[in-house]
Amino acid sequence: MEIPWVTVFTEQSRMFRDAVGGAEPTAPVPSCPGWTFTQLVLHVGRFLESATAYLASGSTVQLPPLAPPPPVEPLAYLDEQLAAAAELLPAVPANRPVWTFSPAAPDLAWVWLRRIAHELTLRRWDAQAALVALVPTDREQAVDGVDEALGTILAARATGDVPSHTAGTALVSCGDGPETWLVRFTPGEVPAVDRHAGPADARLTANASSLFYQLWGRLELKGEGDPAVLGALRAG
Repeated sequence: MEIPWVTVFTEQSRMFRDAVGGAEPTAPVPSCPGWTFTQLVLHVGRFLESATAYLASGSTVQLPPLAPPPPVEPLAYLDEQLAAAAELLPAVPANRPVWTFSPAAPDLAWVWLRRIAHELTLRRWDAQAALVALVPTDREQAVDGVDEALGTILAARATGDVPSHTAGTALVSCGDGPETWLVRFTPGEVPAVDRHAGPADARLTANASSLFYQLWGRLELKGEGDPAVLGALRAG
């Protein structure tokens, strides 16, 4: 099933804005240790500004980091970036060539549309969880989020500043559907991901929504087997 990422962004950004708009700016966000709501708001604004720069420019090479922003009122900055993204995202063809952040992803705009949708989903969860007002995540959306985490984000992490030295295989399975991912970790290489079951050194099974949030560090990893292989599944 193809996920309508722009629709997901619209829904999740609305819920995120509602949550942070009603929160005390200095209140902590437990799922982001050390952050307050102000820092969460600024992070999302900065993320959107950075991500949409690729979609707006169509750059096929990595852009330099954004200059440090001047002092801003956090919610006003967020509103500016949400409005810009809401205008831009529907206008960008999904197959437009553009630099992307993972060696396992094509250099096409849909990779950014997907990343933006799932980032807003995660940050909406952070805000709502801090307020003890969580809204369930759509199953198909969560499945796509798991697929992105395993098939795109792990590869980006493996080519980052701290590559993994883990070796082994992990089987990730949805307990509420047929989806499975077999992830093979080899030191110094991008993890290989296949969409089928097989022998594994570690196993992680949960409903799709729980898997999504476990992989992103919002919930405890409740798997079995080699703890190093399980830990290597963390997208963030």
